[in-house]
Amino acid sequence: ALTNDLSKIPPRQKKTAYLCHFLLRIAKGKNLECHFENDQRISPLESALSFWILLEKEEIKLEKLHEDIHRLIQIQVVAVYMENGYFREASEVLERLVTDSDSDKPLRVKLATIIKNKDPYVPLLQSFSYDLLISKIKSYVGCYVKENESNFLMQAATKQIEFKGLESTALQNKTANASEDDKENLETKPRFVLSIFLLRDMGQETETCTAWSHKWCLQGSVLGAYLIKQHEGHACTLSKSSDDTKLERWTYKEDLELKSGVREFGVGNWAKILIHGNFKNRTSVMLKDRWRTL
Repeated sequence: ALTNDLSKIPPRQKKTAYLCHFLLRIAKGKNLECHFENDQRISPLESALSFWILLEKEEIKLEKLHEDIHRLIQIQVVAVYMENGYFREASEVLERLVTDSDSDKPLRVKLATIIKNKDPYVPLLQSFSYDLLISKIKSYVGCYVKENESNFLMQAATKQIEFKGLESTALQNKTANASEDDKENLETKPRFVLSIFLLRDMGQETETCTAWSHKWCLQGSVLGAYLIKQHEGHACTLSKSSDDTKLERWTYKEDLELKSGVREFGVGNWAKILIHGNFKNRTSVMLKDRWRTL
């Protein structure tokens, strides 16, 4: 989808192709040295916006999430230029992206004033931050993947298990004995379990397969087992960390650490501030929320 001409992609796959192009550009959004268009003036984020508009056209009805992401990209295109000291380019891209229409005019005036003052750290740009943009995009992608999930492997693996009579022992007993806390694990683990059974049976049944394909089957089974182990370890870590990070009242000393970190690294760099600061049982999200409160 990414290497072929978009005009040759079947209609049912166009939305996926647009989304892939969009995500490639978002991933490079802050790198002004990276160019996806022949016109060198077009930054990755501005290029991403063109594909977001194509995605919007594929939607039957535009939700608030679509509008939020569109507006955030417009703001961040300007913000990224300003953060790098390219104020003239910020003015030029503002002219291209934000129209004089009634709906866009207030934003256009605000951004023009910010560019004129040459201050990339004003509250407006911090409120509509790059982190917020990424968070909104993740929400959109999550919904998209859920709606367009492929069930091919699940169906094939289920048939194998039903044929072998393994379904009840592998999944039903596990589900029956599960507590409420295991629900999230049960949503993910069956996929790994089913895949492993399928790969194992492939290896057993394909007696005449070549050495290469036999090796592939074996590696697939090993990989599946490793994924389950990793998933269980991750779930355990999450459970433990949630217990360890129970809300504690912020101390005056921690507030000073937070303010010092913001002065040194800037608003939004919560992970850096967390690493370099003296905080006990805090996460970067907690730092962000506390800063908002302060």
